[in-house]
Amino acid sequence: MSLTTQRTQQTLARTTCVSGFGLFNGCDVTVEFCPADEDHGIVFERIDLVERVRIPALIDYVVPQNRCTVISHQGASISVIEHVMAALAGLHVDNCLVRINAPEPPGCDGSSLEFAEAILQAGIIRQSRPRLCLDVCHPVTHLESNRVGIAVQPSPGNDYQIGFLLDYGPGPIPFQALNLTLTPSIFLEQLANCRTFVLQSEVEQLQAAGMGRRATPQNVLVFTDHGVLENSLRWPDECARHKILDCVGDFALLGCDLVGRFTASRSGHRLNHEIIRQLRQANLPDVFPTSSSVSLPVPVPMSESLTPTSPMMRQSPHFKSPRNSSSTAPISTVRE
Repeated sequence: MSLTTQRTQQTLARTTCVSGFGLFNGCDVTVEFCPADEDHGIVFERIDLVERVRIPALIDYVVPQNRCTVISHQGASISVIEHVMAALAGLHVDNCLVRINAPEPPGCDGSSLEFAEAILQAGIIRQSRPRLCLDVCHPVTHLESNRVGIAVQPSPGNDYQIGFLLDYGPGPIPFQALNLTLTPSIFLEQLANCRTFVLQSEVEQLQAAGMGRRATPQNVLVFTDHGVLENSLRWPDECARHKILDCVGDFALLGCDLVGRFTASRSGHRLNHEIIRQLRQANLPDVFPTSSSVSLPVPVPMSESLTPTSPMMRQSPHFKSPRNSSSTAPISTVRE
């Protein structure tokens, strides 16, 4: 493994927010994305507590939890951060203070799309310091069986790839396999709108455990023996794409960019965390900030921001709004 730099760090041009209710706990919540200084990293702040607590979005702060990613510090925790993290990492936002007034971000439609749209509407600006990148030079694996695990290999193309093999066996969700090379355009076009899914047979059990009580088939894809309940797929392989979206968010907990080929087979959040923990412990010194006292910068003028019409977002000739994969309407660059 080697640490390199391929680009400069980035943050938001101005503050933006998304409101809704948590997919797991059902609480009303607003999450606010704020610009941050170089080397700040992604840090969440619980502003609903008597004493506010900041929690860096790093693997060091992850605590065990089924079905989602949770970070905790000084007795405070934030659950289900993976879709927020995927939007930030997918769009190369490296420094951001994420203020939240509940224990869980909005579930939105079960994807990262609304977070990505808010980030683009705020604008993304380049900063001067380099962004660290971990270049995978030797294979690394974390296996639980011959069918469950994650393998990491060097990338011949010097890029960042994530592949996923999804296999639930006989049932309504067919076998799916997909490999994508991650760029901001690919994230927006092919991952951001891919939604959380669940089997109908699991719904009653989850709700009995207090999860998803406000969830509906409009914000969670529910698979029945006869297809998707009261909804339709945006992609034939939307489940595999959502799993890759989760990987983008979980792998971002390493705190730097990645160059390598990641292949996950029937993986979930716990295995995602384990492979990143393995990479972190073996290869990275304590170079990422964890201080809770970080000042916020003065936003750079919007003319310097990265928006959907800037060269980076136009690198693909097929860029379009990912809310519906057949839509041609661009994402607005100004939040009304």
